[in-house]
Amino acid sequence: MNTASASAPASAPVDEPNWLTDEEQRVWRSYIEAATLLEDHLDRQLQRDAGMPHVYYGLLVKLAESPRRRLRMTELAMHAKITRSRLSHAVARLEKNGWVRREDCPSDKRGQFAVLTDQGLEVLKQSAPGHVAAVRQAVFDRLTPQQQKSLGEIMRIVAEGLQPSEAGADLPWLR
Repeated sequence: MNTASASAPASAPVDEPNWLTDEEQRVWRSYIEAATLLEDHLDRQLQRDAGMPHVYYGLLVKLAESPRRRLRMTELAMHAKITRSRLSHAVARLEKNGWVRREDCPSDKRGQFAVLTDQGLEVLKQSAPGHVAAVRQAVFDRLTPQQQKSLGEIMRIVAEGLQPSEAGADLPWLR
């Protein structure tokens, strides 16, 4: 919507929203459509080829990249940009598959580590080539090198703006 549907009484001050221009609306809708279709495309590819959703693949990748293939659960939630509850559910499913195990944190009785198992690393190695091919086909093969650079810069700016550093910020991994 780019116009107000009702008018305020003449005596009331009107705080009109800063509506999107037609061009901004076009860009926004294109972004939403592309992001939704891309996530669905990658999720279906990983479900078909590896029996896991895209978010689980991302968790395995982050653990594989971490020292000793382990991360604190809260840190893993932060990297995945998901709530701690969603992470706990995902890790439980990954544990059931034998791909991840939890270990208690010796320095913090409440803390736990998620640890990528050898079996999880093997699943990741087997599924990575197909996933990379899907990402390349869906995104990078369609863009020029300059468009790729611009897309990276734009997404970094958007992500940085949505991750305030002040205490009490409402971020998924803090919920």
